[in-house]
Amino acid sequence: MGRRHVKEYRPDEALALISADREGKRIECPSCGSEAMERTPCRPPDGGATLGRVVLTCGKCARLVAYIDRAGVTTTPH
Repeated sequence: MGRRHVKEYRPDEALALISADREGKRIECPSCGSEAMERTPCRPPDGGATLGRVVLTCGKCARLVAYIDRAGVTTTPH
């Protein structure tokens, strides 16, 4: 059984979207070209990173990509 009716981006498209989002650039859907990309949760007003799960969804073709934003998280050496 697979997930039905969930349209995800190809890996290369997903990486490009994630990279652009992390850099705070304006993003457009690589599949349909729409600029109606929705980000959940919304980017903070100060433009900083959102720690946790981020979902980018195209408002036109409904394709999505989700990633864990770990920007600003530091790891301690063991």
